[in-house]
Amino acid sequence: MQKLNFNPYSFRFKNSENKVAIFDEIRKKFIILTPEEWVRQHVVQFLLQDRNYPKSYINVEKLIKVNDLSKRYDIVVFQPNGNIFLLVECKAPEVPITQQTFDQIARYNLTLKAEYLMVTNGVNHYFCKMDFVNETYVFLQELPLH
Repeated sequence: MQKLNFNPYSFRFKNSENKVAIFDEIRKKFIILTPEEWVRQHVVQFLLQDRNYPKSYINVEKLIKVNDLSKRYDIVVFQPNGNIFLLVECKAPEVPITQQTFDQIARYNLTLKAEYLMVTNGVNHYFCKMDFVNETYVFLQELPLH
């Protein structure tokens, strides 16, 4: 797999039906290793190790309803009160981050109302703080510690 723009982390792998799987410590199971999953697992480790977010507050790949359509978010981090602190959208490294990517996470966030957003393809990371009053977001250098 491609080297990503994160600190080095250690991962558990196994072969499953001639495919490589990576262990997701949030979902507590092995997941087939795709380029997007490689990015997602790096983000999970980034949130746990570099930003010190509690594992119990992190949720990975859950269904949500957006305009009566079923969608699946990549990662959310909750606050102790149950509100969503952070919504993360992961793309494969070869997928460029475009306005369309930000439009996608913004649509999800109409439902989820996360305070912060992160969009990454593993190479480029973008962090934003929501401004709900002005219905926009402000770009940040990095995510706050939880």
